[in-house]
Amino acid sequence: MALSAKKLKVGDIYQEEIVNNLARTRLVQYAGASGDYNPVHTDEIFTTKVAGYPSVFAHGMLTMGMTGRMLTNYVGDGRLTKYGVRFTRQVWPGDSLTAKATVEAIRQEGGQHFVDLNVSTVNQDGAEVVSGYASARIDA
Repeated sequence: MALSAKKLKVGDIYQEEIVNNLARTRLVQYAGASGDYNPVHTDEIFTTKVAGYPSVFAHGMLTMGMTGRMLTNYVGDGRLTKYGVRFTRQVWPGDSLTAKATVEAIRQEGGQHFVDLNVSTVNQDGAEVVSGYASARIDA
């Protein structure tokens, strides 16, 4: 069921777990799907011995994509009009992430209704890994 301006109010929250125990395999799958083969995401030896990180870590765009799926689950496919994020912390194998959208505004523009959302994704420790915004068309 599509979101409607009549049923939403500022402060409403939608959240869902977007990954539980992120597997290294998923990082490799994302590297193949995206064409981003930066070794810090898939090569443990390079990442620890050369780059100096404690482990491989997720692509930022993988985290953005999973967060975006939460948004489309909430607002519906084809309804997002804006979506942007800032990566605030790395995501490691084994992390579990929960994404949340908070209604910031409900507005009309050009005869259409929109919802503006504050977006935040946190890890299992409550540390924010993504912060952002989104807007979507909604029903009247």
